[in-house]
Amino acid sequence: MESTRVDRWLWAVRITKTRPDAATACRGGHVRVNNRPAKPATTVAPGDVVSALVGDRTRVVEVLRVIQKRVGAADAITCYLDRTPPAPPASATPIATRDRGAGRPTKRDRRALEKWRTQQG
Repeated sequence: MESTRVDRWLWAVRITKTRPDAATACRGGHVRVNNRPAKPATTVAPGDVVSALVGDRTRVVEVLRVIQKRVGAADAITCYLDRTPPAPPASATPIATRDRGAGRPTKRDRRALEKWRTQQG
């Protein structure tokens, strides 16, 4: 077993929760193998670098071992070398946010926001 499909491998090493999720990510252009866009049937072999957008995070892994079936988490991490860059530090400055779909701010909300802005700067 020298190579396997990228969607199957992503599922087998537990980078994606399901194989259809991996295939959807490939079709959506969120998976790259050796810095080239990958279709679900693209093959991966040891030494390939796979980058996949999973959730809100891009995972970059190097394939060490190819497997076909899903294995336990302890075995799965031995199949790849994680080269994901560290997450950027959270900003120290608080950011005012509103709930999505909350509509326009009321006059009271605008006054509170303006008061908060003058206190911050």
